[in-house]
Amino acid sequence: MNRLAWFLFVLVSFLWGIPYFLIKISIEDLSPVFVVAGRAAIAAAVLIPVALLRGTLSALRGRFRLVALIATVHIVAPFLLITYGEQHITSSLAGLLIAVEPVVIALLLAGAEPITPVRLAGLVLGFAGVAVLVGLDVAGDGQGLLGAAMVLLATVSYSVAAVVVQRRASDIPPESLTVGTTAITTVVLLPFAVVARPVGPVGAGSWAALVALGVFCTAVALLSFYRLIALAGSNRAGLVTYVNPVVAVLLGVLLLNEPFGAGTAAGFALVVAGCWLSTRPPRAPVQTRVDRLATTDRSTR
Repeated sequence: MNRLAWFLFVLVSFLWGIPYFLIKISIEDLSPVFVVAGRAAIAAAVLIPVALLRGTLSALRGRFRLVALIATVHIVAPFLLITYGEQHITSSLAGLLIAVEPVVIALLLAGAEPITPVRLAGLVLGFAGVAVLVGLDVAGDGQGLLGAAMVLLATVSYSVAAVVVQRRASDIPPESLTVGTTAITTVVLLPFAVVARPVGPVGAGSWAALVALGVFCTAVALLSFYRLIALAGSNRAGLVTYVNPVVAVLLGVLLLNEPFGAGTAAGFALVVAGCWLSTRPPRAPVQTRVDRLATTDRSTR
């Protein structure tokens, strides 16, 4: 990767590692649905001028149902699940559980891509890591288990969204697709956000966290990620999944005094190992010496 690709890789890894910390700050004074609606509205406001300048909004014409589906599984459902889930679990645990996304994607694509023994081992290790994380952090805590389940459902939703975008929306310009999904999210959640609007004083920290979620963690992060894909390919760009949970944990431990022990580290190590193994491409069949000789013989004729 060139210098720009490395810069974007580091940028996206950080921008997608801090939402869990910012969500924890914002929900101190704001309701989860208000945070999600506000985050989407801010991102849409930032990206609409970008799409207009590039003249790409016409790509959304006739694709409303598809864009609405992506908005549901890529923003509305996972953003709400994570934000509500963080009412019951730490921000660092939320970031670690999201790290299992590549394992879920590999499972969803099992019909199209063969499950080799290596990939099967990756799936097993990934879900074993989730079991270790949940078992150590929220065992016996009903609310904690509910929060962890919400975040895991968000991971499944993110994974479904990735498959849908790859198969049905790869021809839509990134800024236009993001404008469409964030705008639809805003319209859908606005009535609920109005009902759940804050009635008491809201601290400056909560407002600042909400703005940062919309501008940096949604608008800037999505544009940077799509640019990274163009420069380095989707496989390398997807490696941010291994880095952003580390950012989430560091922020949670250092700034929110969240616990992090050896067991949690072991669970995360299992998740990372599972992600790496489950996303490895199958090896090409080894060409035998006889095949190589036959190929060489044909090429010399």
